[in-house]
Amino acid sequence: MKFERLALIGCGLMGGSFALALRQAGWVQHIAGFSASEATRQRAVQLHVIDQACLSVQEAVQGADLVLLAVPVGAMHTSFAAMREVLSPQALVMDVGSTKCDVIAAAQAELGERLNCFVPAHPIAGKERAGIEHAEAGLYQDRRTILTPLPKTGIHRLQTAHEVWSAIGSHVSTMTPEAHDATFAAVSHLPHLLAFATVNAVASQSQGAAYLDMAGPGFRDFSRIAASDSAVWRDILSANQSEVLTQISHFRTALNQFENALTSGDTQALQALIQQASDVRGAWTLNGQNNCS
Repeated sequence: MKFERLALIGCGLMGGSFALALRQAGWVQHIAGFSASEATRQRAVQLHVIDQACLSVQEAVQGADLVLLAVPVGAMHTSFAAMREVLSPQALVMDVGSTKCDVIAAAQAELGERLNCFVPAHPIAGKERAGIEHAEAGLYQDRRTILTPLPKTGIHRLQTAHEVWSAIGSHVSTMTPEAHDATFAAVSHLPHLLAFATVNAVASQSQGAAYLDMAGPGFRDFSRIAASDSAVWRDILSANQSEVLTQISHFRTALNQFENALTSGDTQALQALIQQASDVRGAWTLNGQNNCS
């Protein structure tokens, strides 16, 4: 399969990596890109991520048979609204947003008769460093991509979306938007929030800088995602507020169990809690094939 024109809306890490991967797979002839930053657009051309730098969403989407929205979830409304009048009824539109219910609501509000073009997607991939300079064709290789089709999504478009992500190396699963947002609040959004909070908690202490100087691989590995883009994660946490707050409540309960064991000096309870976590983590595997649909 080949697409004549990919419209890449958002020339950053995620969108750029998608464009590079699709080109490498031989699935696209021409890539038109739009980013709000002129410097980013020109850099995307220089790096051969896109063939054409466009001055607007409309210019990029005009004539495209594939559109990828790789903008922060807070920018979805304006992006959908901008493309509606020029979007081909035969086009496939996808996004890479980390939340789905809010993105779908934006599409429903703005796409009108073109809503059936949209197949919401969330590739579980990324880096702590954003930007087109860090884009790579292999970013989605052996990573999971979640599709959350709408009631109006046709079988053909859903199948095409599945094939696109599979072609660039992803293991593709399907979920409801609600299940998606609950799941990733637990395994992505809360961990990021905890990483941000942990780094802030250490740094805010009078001896925080000295503590950080002594930190080793454990702190490095745990805190890696705290270096993520602040604007992106502001939007994600805000968009999925209800589910994130639910997960904070679950975490608070678990943290209280550890605090109670330490306060009471109950070393058996403390070890049991640690062992429980160790057993779960030891049995877990990234992109476990038993979880793929």
